Amino acid sequence: MSVPVSVEPSPEQPRRRGLQTLRTQAAAVPRAWLPGAVGYACLLIGLLDICSAVFPKLRHTKVHTFAGQLPGATTTLAAVGTLMIGMLLVLLAHALRRRKRRAWRAVCVLLPLGAALQALRWHQPGPCVVSLVLFVVVLIHRREFYAKADPRTRWRAVANLVAMSLVSLGLGLLIVSVHPKSELGDPSLTERLQETVYGLFGFDGPIRYGSDRITDLVAYSLGALGLLTAFTTGYLALRPEKPEPELTPEDEVRVRELLARHGQRDSLGYFALRRDKSVLFSPTGKAAISYRVVSGVMLASGDPVGDVEAWPGAIKVFMAEAREHAWVPAVMGCSEVGGEVWTREAGLDALELGDEAIVDTAAFSLSGRAMRNVRQMVKRIERNGYSCKVRRVGELSPAEKRQIADAAARWRGTDTERGFSMALGRFGDVGDDDCVVVTAHKAAEDAATGEEAAGDDLKAVLHFVPWGPDGISLELMRRDREADPGLNELLIVAALQEVPALGVRRVSLNFAMFRSALARGERIGAGPVLRAWRGLLVFLSRWFQIESLYKFNAKFQPDWEPRFLVYPATRDLPRIGFAAMQAEAFITLGMPRIGRKRQRQGLMPEQVKVGAVTEAA
Repeated sequence: MSVPVSVEPSPEQPRRRGLQTLRTQAAAVPRAWLPGAVGYACLLIGLLDICSAVFPKLRHTKVHTFAGQLPGATTTLAAVGTLMIGMLLVLLAHALRRRKRRAWRAVCVLLPLGAALQALRWHQPGPCVVSLVLFVVVLIHRREFYAKADPRTRWRAVANLVAMSLVSLGLGLLIVSVHPKSELGDPSLTERLQETVYGLFGFDGPIRYGSDRITDLVAYSLGALGLLTAFTTGYLALRPEKPEPELTPEDEVRVRELLARHGQRDSLGYFALRRDKSVLFSPTGKAAISYRVVSGVMLASGDPVGDVEAWPGAIKVFMAEAREHAWVPAVMGCSEVGGEVWTREAGLDALELGDEAIVDTAAFSLSGRAMRNVRQMVKRIERNGYSCKVRRVGELSPAEKRQIADAAARWRGTDTERGFSMALGRFGDVGDDDCVVVTAHKAAEDAATGEEAAGDDLKAVLHFVPWGPDGISLELMRRDREADPGLNELLIVAALQEVPALGVRRVSLNFAMFRSALARGERIGAGPVLRAWRGLLVFLSRWFQIESLYKFNAKFQPDWEPRFLVYPATRDLPRIGFAAMQAEAFITLGMPRIGRKRQRQGLMPEQVKVGAVTEAA
């Protein structure tokens, strides 16, 4: 039974009204700079609170003598409370800059409480006044802080435990060490560390102080740091868990229906079926946008899937979702048509990111002078005993699927599966039978007899995903590192020559970053700025293989289709770039996988359409 792609009128009306209200609310925000200013002010107050609580000299002001009129425990506990509030304000400053509603609520409690503690200690009236002024500002401009919390998992509790433990250990060591005149004896660094660790758990350590007030201050401060670490970790671990972004089975059915009708428009459309992406549909259900949130960036890839006339509706839903959570909206690798729609409907800007290599299989030929190097390389690798098979994934047996999947995983050069915008991240799934796989084989020979020996003859694999009814798009290229040079060229040539029998006339190869800059920069008459830009790209190619990937693609005489990055403002580009590197798994910030052995034998850096590493010719 098919899943309808249209949305029922009755439940859609509240959704439309909610999105309209959100758009009106976001448009009514008069001061876009205010959350950032409030966040940095909150950070400054938090740091001052921490310093005043840790370093005793900062408390020696002219009015400090009046503090002696209060009981010692009162001023000591006030200092400890100031330390805890300062740390919480520092932790909340970033969320406050991102307009998070929960951070605003917490700050509304912490600021007056911190001011009260400062007043209780009867010194440093300046921070007290500043805290109250900031409290009044955040109350008046409460509508500025409307964003919902980000999707979360309990791994954040583990990360918080590690980070807060390190910070608490460092601050605790400072607290233990800033009272040298009150220390009895000359404790060593080991004893100071022992005192800090014991104090974080609420126990007495080996260091003794001559003043009871200093003893209480150190003990309370260390205990507060330990309590704060335990409290924040426990809160993150016990709060209701929201799942990571994922493609639900119902959403996958709807996206596949859209691809069946409109999949020929974009070679990256099939990658919307990655199951670590979420999907938003237009109000009519005729278009969809897949995305993932990374480091506060709502990152989409390629063009919207579906009817072009429904793209504006899907884009409006996407932008409303980004505003609702204060995420930075961005799109990686959209086409020129998609970029025009995004910039017109969402008010974003576009930057040419690179070019996609597309080959017409009917026009491809190895004849001619331009193809001589490829032709010679292919003939040489064939004489070395290599052969290729081109098949649909649905034609493979379960054993062959497992063999190819295991080999691809074994040849991967990293522990993490890379790819987001132009990689599928799986092989042999039951729903991917229309994908095309190209495998290279070379039978092993017995050294004594010279005859073929039993063993694994699989040496390389290409994996293509469907691009409408008559196209395929390269998703994966991996090979055995011990295989002969030129094997990648043999695989691509075999694919281009054999896929017409499968009804394929368009093949999308690798994506070349900044291809036009490299091509124009090496021509006669290129200006100094263009030559300098090309020189920088060539230099960066030592790590990111920008130039080698472009030259590898150019061997097959493709047509170049530009791809664009869509973004809100120039100031957001560094943040978007960092998020894109995380999404593509070139930067990983997760916890290390303890106990997992890396497979190092026969490895080669994996090839996907972004950041691929191609072998030298």
